[in-house]
This record gives sequence, structure tokens and C-alpha cells, in this order.
Amino acid sequence: MNTQTDAQNPKSIKEQLRANLLYSAYWLSDLTTEFLKQYDITQQQYNVLTILGEQHPDPISTKQIRERMIISNSDTSRLIDRLCDKGLAWKRPCTHDGRLIQAFIHEKGQALLNEINQNKNQLDEIMCNITEAEATVINKLLNKMRFHAKEKMV
Repeated sequence: MNTQTDAQNPKSIKEQLRANLLYSAYWLSDLTTEFLKQYDITQQQYNVLTILGEQHPDPISTKQIRERMIISNSDTSRLIDRLCDKGLAWKRPCTHDGRLIQAFIHEKGQALLNEINQNKNQLDEIMCNITEAEATVINKLLNKMRFHAKEKMV
């Protein structure tokens, strides 16, 4: 790789960045999936469980859950059903709008969420060679990229 040529061709650098971000995202996703297997839960189920935990003790609609998910999933109802089947969540029709479903985290779901959160430092260890300062910069840059892209799309 010729860094002088790369510096003269910003598109090439940005193409490398895009590829690196995609590669890193899939790599991290695979590691997260593997970590969550021991809890018999998927990444999306964990994401929903986290949202329910943050909302506790108040209910949240499946529409609101979908809006807050990392990867928005049109089949949020099915995710809630699976969490209910595992005894991790429960649901009921909304009292003021029967078209909406309200979801709640179950005590068993809270316990699982606490257990996962106590152990997720194992997952964070993959970034042990990144300092706090570097992590702060990376977070700021990723947010800058995403929020700018959202503005351009509107």
C-alpha cells in the first residue's frame, strides 16, 4: 500500500474506511453472538430486553421498542413473543389503545439482564488495546459520521 498515493486519493481512503467499518461490525457482531449463546439469547433479544429493562417498571409499546433498537426490526412482535415464551418478558394490550401491545420485563428477564451485564466486560476485553481516550475519539467520530449521514438523507 502506497500511503502517498492513498493520501492523494481521499476516495480510496474512505473506501478503505467503509470496508474496515463493515468488516469490524461483522467481526464484533460474531463475537457478541458467540458471547450471548451461553445465555440462550440473540443480539436482538438482548437489545429488546435491555430496552425493557431501561423502561421498567413502565410498559413500552412494540412500536417504541422498534424505534429504540440498534437494528430496527419490523418483526418486533415476534421478538417480544420469543422473550415471553422464555419467561423473560410479558405483554398485554394497551389499556387506552387496543391496537398497541405493551411489553414489560419479567423478573426472570431482569435477572438474566443483570447476569449478562455483570459478565459483558469479557466481551469488552476484545478492545483492551484501545485506551479510554482512543475509545472516546472513535465514538465521537462514529457519531459524527452517522448523524451527518442522517442529515444528508432527510
